[in-house]
Amino acid sequence: MSLIVQKFGGSSVRDAERIRNVAGIIADTYKAGNQVMVVLSAQGDTTDDLIEKAREINPRASRREMDMLLSTGEQISIALCAMALEGMGLPVVSLAAWQVGVHTTGAYSDSRVQRIDSERVQRELDKNKIVLVAGFQGVNRFGDVTTLGRGGSDTSAVALAAAFGADLCQIYTDVDGIYTTDPRVVPGAVKLEAITYDEMLELASQGAQVLHNRSVELAKKYRVNLEVLSSLERKPGTKVKEVVKMEKTSIAGVAKDTSVARIAVVGLEHNPGVAFRVFSLLGRANINVDAIIQSIGRDTSKDISFTLPRADVEEAMRVLEEHKSSLGFDHLTVEDKIAKISIVGAGVMNTPGVAARMFEALYDANINIQMINTSEIKISVLIDEEDAVTALRAVHAKFFGNGD
Repeated sequence: MSLIVQKFGGSSVRDAERIRNVAGIIADTYKAGNQVMVVLSAQGDTTDDLIEKAREINPRASRREMDMLLSTGEQISIALCAMALEGMGLPVVSLAAWQVGVHTTGAYSDSRVQRIDSERVQRELDKNKIVLVAGFQGVNRFGDVTTLGRGGSDTSAVALAAAFGADLCQIYTDVDGIYTTDPRVVPGAVKLEAITYDEMLELASQGAQVLHNRSVELAKKYRVNLEVLSSLERKPGTKVKEVVKMEKTSIAGVAKDTSVARIAVVGLEHNPGVAFRVFSLLGRANINVDAIIQSIGRDTSKDISFTLPRADVEEAMRVLEEHKSSLGFDHLTVEDKIAKISIVGAGVMNTPGVAARMFEALYDANINIQMINTSEIKISVLIDEEDAVTALRAVHAKFFGNGD
């Protein structure tokens, strides 16, 4: 008997028909002789609707109360799906994260899973029940509900798979696997049979929305057997694993991220330790920074530019302005109408000409590059947001063709 963890996203459970479809997939897996644990996201646009309701009441609501509100979406999904399975005559139980014992850090709205208790879930599995778990949430040491950030249900599923030593963790979405880029934007996108943890982690971190990046981190750390597949079509998906067969191209995929912004700290004192003070302040405020560029110093000053999630711009500006006198900068500038285009692949650094081909594609499309950032398996560029789709298609065509 195998233990299989299945996760279904919001589009997969958006209405009664989709929930019955999901219940059918779960039932088939259970009837095949497997133990089944299921993680569900909130239905459709439920989370966005709840955020809007909160803004109507209090635009500056605390993160604690926002977590209390947003966690209800997943609880609705698991209860409805449990009802569908009950209607099919199957033994099932739905559990919120606090009932399971998903323990998280104290940070509201972006907490991390620390440990998962096994007793309650194991008792239910031993009774041959299908166990439905609310994704996206946990409980901190104060007993408060916390959420794992948008897309956190992926992380919930992988964390449960790791904690219980599941034989397989299946992430069901509205596409049938992982593609070289978003097939809804680029019709010529190519479906991958397999991709490495490292490549998938970079794609997820650079804007590919198929998997939450922290879920891939956990899968790599605990060697979770991970598969991404469609909840609408019964066919094999894409495996995410440590090693894959060599492909004809050194690039695994191209990603687009329009949720980024750039801040420039202009006129910093040209002294040792200034960069440390800037980024330690942002780190203490729990603000993640991506690409960083420091200008060549002038006689007495220098500039530092960095990218960050657009949602964190207001807080980052506040933190830096509060410490303007101690940091000694002249002023801040913000650019939030930008996008990041990235190519990812194990062969990026070891294959000559990869960067040149990417830049050639952007040149041919008449797209200007504002900033370049590289790592061992990725090259990212910042461009104007209005050019994002054109750039994505041009770069993808350069490496994968048009799919004709």
